Amino acid sequence: MKRTLSPESLREIAVRLEQAHKAFQRRYPGPSGDRQPIHVVYGGAHLFRSGTAQRLGELALRSLDEYAPDFAAFAKAVGLAGAERLPESADQAATIAKSVEADPEAARRENRAAWLAHTVYRRIREKLRREPVEDYRIDFEDGYGNRPDEEEDGHAAAAANEVAAAMNAGALPPFFGLRIKPFNEELRERSIRTLDIFLTELAGKTRSELPKPFYITLPKVLLPDEVAALADICSNLEPMLDLEPGALRIELMVETAQAIFNERGEANLLALVSAARGRCAAVHFGPYDYTASLNITAPRDAMAHPASDFARGVLQTSLAGTGVRISDGPVNILPIPPHRAGKEGPPLTARQLAENRATVHNGWRIHFDHARRSLERGYYQGWDLHPAQLPSRYAAVYSYFLENLDSASARMRNFMDKAAQATRVGHVFDDAAMAQGLLNYFVQAITCGALTAGEVEALTGLSEAELRSASFLKILEGRRG
Repeated sequence: MKRTLSPESLREIAVRLEQAHKAFQRRYPGPSGDRQPIHVVYGGAHLFRSGTAQRLGELALRSLDEYAPDFAAFAKAVGLAGAERLPESADQAATIAKSVEADPEAARRENRAAWLAHTVYRRIREKLRREPVEDYRIDFEDGYGNRPDEEEDGHAAAAANEVAAAMNAGALPPFFGLRIKPFNEELRERSIRTLDIFLTELAGKTRSELPKPFYITLPKVLLPDEVAALADICSNLEPMLDLEPGALRIELMVETAQAIFNERGEANLLALVSAARGRCAAVHFGPYDYTASLNITAPRDAMAHPASDFARGVLQTSLAGTGVRISDGPVNILPIPPHRAGKEGPPLTARQLAENRATVHNGWRIHFDHARRSLERGYYQGWDLHPAQLPSRYAAVYSYFLENLDSASARMRNFMDKAAQATRVGHVFDDAAMAQGLLNYFVQAITCGALTAGEVEALTGLSEAELRSASFLKILEGRRG
């Protein structure tokens, strides 16, 4: 065929495009494939102890035992799909539980509501015993407040000692870190001082070993300069404390309008992340401070306010493909009973017990609904503020995975069949990114405890070794070989 443009005339254009695409790939490398925790628990620095994570699990189980002692009661409390068809009687729930345990697959086919509720409840209890907290921040900001310097110095050193003890005992959650105060003019010096004391004390106790990964959360970010300053401090501390280069990871909290758009009306998220010079692992959204920054007075539900949804959309779009994780904010209506019996006082009345139950169930339902809403919008992590929120957090996540299990399994099998066909006829499989996203779904479900590797293998044909690789392309290479 005749052509007008010669290959030589296009060479310069091709080189420019190649360089542009390489730069684009560096900026947008895509998901890392690493595990993302499904939540992060914030607790005041003055309260942290080496056994805090285990203690939170015990308190969460106690809340379940008291206010939802069987799977049907819990499913009704949080509003699980099909819960209205479950029995009110504890004896009937026990009978159904036995039948589900005897033949889970039959129950899944014939009584899906009971199977879902029982499976979620059982796995929540197992999770609370095995790994109650996936991610934890020792909080020196809102959960701690402003205190005299001497007092905060002491708490910074004490918290470091407790972390060292937890490391020695193997009692830390898989993800860990601390939240410092903002880098504004009023609190910056105090914030840096706390970070310095904490890390110096911890490195001295652990021979310069830190929890891996270790995050420093910077709240109420306004300017890239604040992020750059924290990155500089990390770069200075690492060699001085004999820490591994890059050991100090940064998380940013978006809680102001200026973090979303800068003074030129430009989206500000990439500039904030870039200022961390490769240290930024995640960006967290804080709806309460954010709506306040817009002069929205005491919204009924800051988490679901349209202004919060707009900010989430900008944050999500700005960071899509960068590999930086995003996290939603907390629900501040806590499942805490209003009445407590004194050690020597009279027992609670029937009315008080009913009010306690209604309050806890209401707190669970609100938390469950918000967590599910976040998951459906692509926010796979959120904050938890109280141990009684752990059951509703895991209920939201587990039900999200289990309700979509059949369709996700069918899609995964279809991807594998298409990939095998493409390999046989020599074509490029162009849905690899979508398949990787689906694989991430199963890996996350297994990691958090919603599914077992055996269940996923039975449904998708993916072996435990293939799932551990967490890479769709590696799975294809292995099957070709």
